Amino acid sequence: MSHFDSLHPAIQHHIVNSLGWRSLRPFQEAVIPRILAGEHIVVVAPTAGGKTEAAFLPVLSRLRSENWQSFSALYLCPIKALLNNLEFRLTRYCSLVGRRAALWHGDVGAGARKRIQREPPDCVLTTPESLEVMLVSRNVDSRNLLGNVRAVIVDEIHAFAGD
Repeated sequence: MSHFDSLHPAIQHHIVNSLGWRSLRPFQEAVIPRILAGEHIVVVAPTAGGKTEAAFLPVLSRLRSENWQSFSALYLCPIKALLNNLEFRLTRYCSLVGRRAALWHGDVGAGARKRIQREPPDCVLTTPESLEVMLVSRNVDSRNLLGNVRAVIVDEIHAFAGD
């Protein structure tokens, strides 16, 4: 049975028509119902195997279906270079369904970080260090900024395992 049909119709449409994918990979199909149900899940696949999409597309589907608002998804990754690489893809996926994503880490300018606070996007891509700044900085109203977070995706989790 395909779980593709469980995704929000806009997500289904853009997977096929904008991204040009004929189907999802079997492990991507397998995680859809669990993520849509709000379960905590670890997704394991080879490098470039589609883990990002396996985690992000069902979260984006929930964002649309449940009408989550302003900064409701947090994408946490310990590697700035990977976040910079992912920004284009995740921003594109969000924009296809009328949502926004933004990047926040140490190399992102103060103006961009202030814009995120003024006009929170639906998804923020950040590092653990930048998340700590969001939580403790006097310049960030963390309760307001993070108060709507409903889903957290942790990428490269093995980088956290040592500590």
